[in-house]
Amino acid sequence: MRTLSLALLCTFVFTAGCATPPPPVSHDGLHLIDNRDLDQVYLKPEIDLGAYGAISLRPCTVAFRDNWQRNQNSNISAGRARVTDEDMDVIKGRLAEACDKYFRQALEKEPAYRIVAEGEQSDVRVLDVRPSIIDLDVTAPDLNDVGMVTTYTTDSGEMTLFLEAYDGATGEILARVVDRKRDRDDMYLEWTNRATNMHDANMYLRSWTNDLREGLDKARAL
Repeated sequence: MRTLSLALLCTFVFTAGCATPPPPVSHDGLHLIDNRDLDQVYLKPEIDLGAYGAISLRPCTVAFRDNWQRNQNSNISAGRARVTDEDMDVIKGRLAEACDKYFRQALEKEPAYRIVAEGEQSDVRVLDVRPSIIDLDVTAPDLNDVGMVTTYTTDSGEMTLFLEAYDGATGEILARVVDRKRDRDDMYLEWTNRATNMHDANMYLRSWTNDLREGLDKARAL
């Protein structure tokens, strides 16, 4: 089972996209590199990602922001249902499925990368890619409310990509990416529902997976 330490998550979540500069060298020896598209990209010094001939793509995991459920239910408006644990599981499952789909599509786009199952024996070096969505904050989740309830918000929320890549044989960490995406608050109220929430989430996922593909292509071309 894959777990992320609380201290590690706090370090990256609270430095990504904020004024506090991230450390130039991570606790596990990865070095911060300049990247104009992503908040933080850490790589093992002198690593050649192009030497990996196959990718093991782990299922995406999703975690809400701390106290998200409590905050949602404390600010509940008339006519709306309370957010239950089951509601959160549905949202996480839907987002994880979309995350898996977009990462796989990006890797399978021609010229396609070879994707192997976790633990599968391979005659080439395998890059073990582990994507996670953390700090998920949905401003107005579309629940199965009783009656007709329409919600208007100025933004749909935010979420953060936390992705790590390991050597498939040794388990050594090679790269880490952290990037926060937030819907632009334009101060105009807009109708918010399940479709608009997923539209924004899919937009972020496409951006992240395109960045991953572009980075791998550049490494392969070196």
